[in-house]
Amino acid sequence: MIQEVESVIIGGNRLGRTLGFPTANMDVADRGDLENGVYESEIDIDGQTYRAMSNVGTRPSVDGSRRLLETHIFNFRGDLYGRCLCVRLLRKIRNEQKFSSIEELRAQLECDKMEIYGE
Repeated sequence: MIQEVESVIIGGNRLGRTLGFPTANMDVADRGDLENGVYESEIDIDGQTYRAMSNVGTRPSVDGSRRLLETHIFNFRGDLYGRCLCVRLLRKIRNEQKFSSIEELRAQLECDKMEIYGE
């Protein structure tokens, strides 16, 4: 079942940028209908649909506490802060998990990208 999340893009810790996976973040603390995990997703920006991968959760590997939807948009560069956009969660690929290091997290993100995007 496809789930849609429409919200304003907010700032985060900018850790995704340092990992090579910058994200557009949405606050989903009040969305009890969303299951935490990593998803194949898509997002429409200015009339174009982009493939993406998203994480719903609290980011336990970096001691996060705030529940966010973080979306890495393939082949997109630009500033989305303050814009109201809609992310479609298409398919859950794994549960959110805590990794023992940032390098382990980065390696898993690369595997997630391969499963979703094939590159």
